[in-house]
Amino acid sequence: MQKRAVVLGGGGVTGVAWTMGILYGLAERGIDLSTADLFVGTSAGSVVAAQLTGGTPIGELYAHELSDTTGDRNATVGTRVLGGFAIAGLWPGDRARGRAWLGRAALKARTVPESERRRAIAARVKGDGWPETLLKVPAVDAETGAVVVFDRDSGVSLIDAVAASCAVPLVWPPMTVGGRRYVDGGVRSVANVDLAAGYDRVVVIAPGTAAVRRSDKPAEQARRLTARSVVISPSDAALTAIGRNPLNPDRRALAAEAGRAQAAGEQRRVEVVYC
Repeated sequence: MQKRAVVLGGGGVTGVAWTMGILYGLAERGIDLSTADLFVGTSAGSVVAAQLTGGTPIGELYAHELSDTTGDRNATVGTRVLGGFAIAGLWPGDRARGRAWLGRAALKARTVPESERRRAIAARVKGDGWPETLLKVPAVDAETGAVVVFDRDSGVSLIDAVAASCAVPLVWPPMTVGGRRYVDGGVRSVANVDLAAGYDRVVVIAPGTAAVRRSDKPAEQARRLTARSVVISPSDAALTAIGRNPLNPDRRALAAEAGRAQAAGEQRRVEVVYC
């Protein structure tokens, strides 16, 4: 029997909303991606994956994106943050050293307390237990740059794992898990598609596709898998709806609606791979 994986990439609060819109739009057309054997969730994608595998109906999750515009309106992914990602991605030699450079900068940055961020994640991820479906959540050790992939066998709480994977460096605080502090899994790769290696059919939903190195782009990582795969990224209309600041909660509803509308055009491509 062929094994199916769904990979959900990072992209901020609007990325969560757009991804939820894609998932809901596909479900309306009879394609239920929640039946996958594996979920890989990076940053925003870890929030969606935890919600979807937690048993809440996709229609309810989608409706929440339309109705809830809460969030920190002072947060933005500015040039300093983007520059940090670029330097880390271009670091010569051992790439872990570049990730560690950015992680240590994040440790020194002035941000909200960790407890505040954990509460924000807990408000979205209902329940702290890992799902029966295999879920992989990558994050990066802020001190060493080492990549860790949390799962149900890691001995950590689901909320802590998701909070770590969502810890955008220089915007949010590195999160403590098991005595170590971690930053966003997107520091390693915006979607970490390669973590689905070994699966036969892979659907990648990537609200963010930017990468300094071509090898880190979701489409390129998917191409290197020995699997039938499809990569969905925002259409031009969706990019307009999402806007320039992926952390702007005021655009959640617009992003979700754009994802739902885009799903109609993605139906056939997903059916060929997943169904």
